[in-house]
Amino acid sequence: MDGQKSQAKLTRTQSSLLRSSIHSFSSVNEFGVDQEPDIEEQKPHKPGSTPVRPVPVRMGPVLVLSVVSIYTLFVFFNRDNIPMSENLLLSLIFIAVLLFFVGKNKQLIHQVYNVLMKKNGFHRNNSKPVQWFIGETIKEPNRVVVKEGVEVYSNGDIYEGEYHKGRCNGSGVYNYFVNGRYEGDWVDGKYDGYGIESWVRGSKYRGQYRQGLRHGYGVYKFYTGDTYTGQWFNGQSHGIGSQSCSDGSCYIGEFKCAVKHGLGCYHFRNGDRYAGEYFRDKIHGFGVYHFANGHCYEGSWHEGRKQGYGMYTFRNGDTRCGEWDSGNLKIPSPPLTDAVLRAVQAARKAAENAIKLTRVDEQVKKAVMAANRAATAARVAAIKAVQNQMDGNF
Repeated sequence: MDGQKSQAKLTRTQSSLLRSSIHSFSSVNEFGVDQEPDIEEQKPHKPGSTPVRPVPVRMGPVLVLSVVSIYTLFVFFNRDNIPMSENLLLSLIFIAVLLFFVGKNKQLIHQVYNVLMKKNGFHRNNSKPVQWFIGETIKEPNRVVVKEGVEVYSNGDIYEGEYHKGRCNGSGVYNYFVNGRYEGDWVDGKYDGYGIESWVRGSKYRGQYRQGLRHGYGVYKFYTGDTYTGQWFNGQSHGIGSQSCSDGSCYIGEFKCAVKHGLGCYHFRNGDRYAGEYFRDKIHGFGVYHFANGHCYEGSWHEGRKQGYGMYTFRNGDTRCGEWDSGNLKIPSPPLTDAVLRAVQAARKAAENAIKLTRVDEQVKKAVMAANRAATAARVAAIKAVQNQMDGNF
């Protein structure tokens, strides 16, 4: 290239040459490199290269500036014969003239300064060299990035698994000190995704999490033998689910804030069955109750007792209708009166809706399978974390 033009380095990586054509420049990237100065700046100029030419200096402004300087010196040496006020005035005039000529000849002064600096060997070029790369960009030297590690906390808890930006992220196992453990997904130091949570007393949860709380679908088996299967919200059973008790009783229906609330069906251990409305974990509203001996009550309920209008039917077909209070018939009335008929119809409608509730068994099954996979991945990450700890890589 011509010596007057600065050269740029052209570097081709091996991978780029293997897959890039010399005629294709669609993947060209430009980078400014700070690590080392341009090699061309360090080389001596070759013969034939253009020498540095002195900058022409205009003599007019320099001559005027010289005359003013000589006059100022003359005034300085004769200052005893000139009053103080006139000395001050002359000094101000000189400063004004000097600033005027400097402002008018900035470029000239700068050029003269550069010429003098170059002649004395103080010239330095601060421009950054340019490198061109065809294909892949230059990467930093390969470093072993360890993302699995072991963390021991002051309370005795231990985390073994993946890290990102100094926090538990990915897959990992958290062992609570003499209490339990969690195996599964992590996001920003919290349970998030799928996992398995088990406790020393025997309780276990498999399912979904969000921001450290059970959220989504999952199964919780209590150490007492009870089991809840269904939807979760912010750490509590909430939505549609089923609760099976160790005594054989079972509830299928709606939950709110960990209690039965809404529509649901309850099968008691003695054989009784109820379908209808619940409020704060109690039979409340309208519903139908079938007794194990064949009797049936259809009507209004209040906190688990017959309250309001309803009809009680015996297994032989006899009925007792009227207004009920605290489980007892208070005001009998003839069958099929308007008040009793409306209560019976509302109870049957609530029972029908409770029986037709959409089940979530399939969603829970998928969540449990995903939790099992996440727990397996967490155990693998924990093994890698322990190996890295033993090898001193974390």
